[in-house]
Amino acid sequence: MNQPPNHTNQPETCRVRIVHLDRVEKARQEAVDNPELQRLTLTYKALADPTRLKMVMALLGGEMCVCDLAAFLDLTESAVSHQLRRLKDLALVKSRRAGQILFYSLDDAHVADLLKIGLEHVRE
Repeated sequence: MNQPPNHTNQPETCRVRIVHLDRVEKARQEAVDNPELQRLTLTYKALADPTRLKMVMALLGGEMCVCDLAAFLDLTESAVSHQLRRLKDLALVKSRRAGQILFYSLDDAHVADLLKIGLEHVRE
C-alpha cells in the first residue's frame, strides 16, 4: 500500500497484454453478490459525506443526543436528525431513549473498526 505515487505521464497499465486466468477466476469466485455490493456502496456513500462522517467520528467517543451533535457540528437539530435517519437506515448508528432524550451511538464495533482503520490508513 505504501507505494510512491505515479509521477510519470505514463498510463498505469501493463506493457504487455497477458490475462492471468487463474487470478481472474479467483476474483470471480470471491466476488461479492450484487445485493451486498449495493449495500456496501451505500455505506461508503453515506460516509463520504463530510457532515455524516463528522457525526460518526464524534460517536466514536460515546453516545450523543441530537442536541449534542447539533452543537458540535454547528447545525440545526433538524439537519442533524435528517442525517442520523440516513445513518440509522444503513445500520451505522442506533438510538436509545432515556426519558425524553434520544441518544445515538455507533451501531456496533464493526462501524467503529471501519472508521478507525480508515483514519489509520489516511494517517500513514
